[in-house]
Amino acid sequence: MTKNIVVLGSLNVDNIMKMPRMPLVGETMALTDVTTAPGGKGANQAVAASRQGANVSFIGAVGNDANGQFMRATLLTNGVNVDAVSTNSDVPTGSAYIMLQDSGANTILIHGGANQALTIEDINTALIAQADVLIAQFEVPFEVILAAFKIAKQNNVQTILNPAPAVYELTPELMAVTDIVLPNETEAQLLTGISVINDEGVLNRVSDALQAKGVQRSIITLGEAGSFIADGQKRWWVQPEKVDAQDTTAAGDTFIGTLASVIAPDFSNLDDAVQRANIASAIAVTRPGAIPSIPTDKEVDNY
Repeated sequence: MTKNIVVLGSLNVDNIMKMPRMPLVGETMALTDVTTAPGGKGANQAVAASRQGANVSFIGAVGNDANGQFMRATLLTNGVNVDAVSTNSDVPTGSAYIMLQDSGANTILIHGGANQALTIEDINTALIAQADVLIAQFEVPFEVILAAFKIAKQNNVQTILNPAPAVYELTPELMAVTDIVLPNETEAQLLTGISVINDEGVLNRVSDALQAKGVQRSIITLGEAGSFIADGQKRWWVQPEKVDAQDTTAAGDTFIGTLASVIAPDFSNLDDAVQRANIASAIAVTRPGAIPSIPTDKEVDNY
């Protein structure tokens, strides 16, 4: 069954700076390349879900500028409905500065722009009420996420929270309306105060800490170590696909969009959904860029 997914989130233009390694403090280093591409966690997740065959709509904001037109066109080209994307004439479209090392690792700086100017009034209640799944990240204001998630739960819509970057607390009020929280290892550590290492005992403690905040299900993405899932007291580790990673940008977003596109209403296929999301992420990291790297459903099927 085709899923109806709404993504509440960020629209950024990515400025990708390629370098051999991260420079030291005080060091001047020549970049090997500079490119511009569409991005933002929200946009990446929306495109990932759309390429897996879901019907996707976006709630967000852009500036009244060329970058905003670029991001609207990108979503439309990828089959994402932009009727609920507003234009803010007071601030520019969001932007990201991605420092991509030869190893494939990346470090990202964000300027929120129109994303951070989003308001509760920008929420399209009817759009959320008709959805199967609502996804949000922490790149838009907290109060907007909370209001949207409350609307979702009032209408029996599944909610997936990607607390990235970890700039807000996982408050009991938000966790009460969240079905799955999905941080990476760095975000999980910041949110729980527990140093995250790839050890089952430690990951169980981190999962317990996340559940203590009021959410039943968590998926901690661990890069090359795969994903650690907690569904109530059931815990398991899903190992990653082994690939030659070229660029890890949007790997987590690909995982989330793919997961949302196949998750069952009762979460009964959570393990299979994570397995598929792992494959999609594995394909994405073998390619450069964010949105350009995200695979289609046929590519995942044929992997």
